[in-house]
Amino acid sequence: MSKQSNLRPWAVWSTAALTALTISLSPIGTYAAQAATVEVSGTTGAVQTTSSAPARNTSIPAVSESSKQSALPNVLVIGTGGTIAGQSEDATSFQNYRAGTLPIEEMVDALPDKQKIADVSTLQFGNSGSGSYTMADLYDLSLTVDKALAQYDSVVVTTGTDTMEEIAYFLDMTVQSDKPVVITGSMRPWTVIGSDAQANLYNAIKLAGSGRTTSFGTVLMLNDTIQLARGVTKTNDYRTDTFETPMLGAVGYIDEENIRIYRAPARALKPEGTAKPAFDLSKITKADLAKVEIAISYQEAGGEAIEGFVNGGAKGIVTSGTGAGGISRAMGQARTKAVEEGVIFVTTTRTGSGSVYGGGNGVIAGDNLSPQQARILLMLGLSFSDDFETIKTWFETYGTPEV
Repeated sequence: MSKQSNLRPWAVWSTAALTALTISLSPIGTYAAQAATVEVSGTTGAVQTTSSAPARNTSIPAVSESSKQSALPNVLVIGTGGTIAGQSEDATSFQNYRAGTLPIEEMVDALPDKQKIADVSTLQFGNSGSGSYTMADLYDLSLTVDKALAQYDSVVVTTGTDTMEEIAYFLDMTVQSDKPVVITGSMRPWTVIGSDAQANLYNAIKLAGSGRTTSFGTVLMLNDTIQLARGVTKTNDYRTDTFETPMLGAVGYIDEENIRIYRAPARALKPEGTAKPAFDLSKITKADLAKVEIAISYQEAGGEAIEGFVNGGAKGIVTSGTGAGGISRAMGQARTKAVEEGVIFVTTTRTGSGSVYGGGNGVIAGDNLSPQQARILLMLGLSFSDDFETIKTWFETYGTPEV
């Protein structure tokens, strides 16, 4: 365990000031800061800043001997940045801040009473806004989580909320361990009054250490609410209760000492070790990750987006359609031509909820997956197979996990 910090939970000013010196000069603001990558000192080493492809720290810290002897669960917190690690302009700047600034080690050190719920170690995988991570980065992150779970009882991943639902679903579909994986973040930076960052991180560690989500895959823990990775979506750009699961709802809640689980995914009902996702990343390389895009339909939508994606090398395209997945005439014509060229399509709805059925030649129904999560599943499917029927079966099983 790392040495305890005397920093107040919302006032890590000295560290923030030093860290901010390594950030390239840019306007202070949520979106201006998301692309910034900083040099941070984590438990196992520094993450270096580069102009194009920042290095990601994947070295798992060893479980200490004292932690091995402890009756408490061993939890590794993997920090990737986001608003939760944000440094605000001042203590009341809720929207003006630099995301991905504070080191995860110091954030964890600042949490009070964590020694009552778990023995916690940290790893600074990176420190960027969630939208700055590539699919190759997520490949590394997933393998790092699996590697960590060979030693630790559970893992917490902190990240930005903008693409958290995609990062969570990617982990849900690729991490092979049955041990708990909890992803969290915040809607307010660590250093403002009334921030949700500290409570979310504390409760995520508590949930991970409890073991209550073993075999659930990856779950989200924000705003005292537990959500499955599949189906969860960000519904508001500022509110702290932004994450919801349309139609199905949350799986549980944390109310101080009470962790309540009210429903479980189908995989949790199967014998341990038998519900692993098909997408074992150790069997492919980053170069195998398929290019998949999303095309949105709207009144008189043109087919140029689909044509452009195909010309750009997309092997798969998700259509975000109107109503029950409808697309315009021009998009339909472009899709038909693309299918003839071997591109696989998944049809989803842009409405925010509801199921899409059917499918057809070269087209797979996305059920109630959001366009962005359907893209993750199609990308993984195409990364492991180019057979339409095989990928369709994955959508009918992993994509539609009925009980």
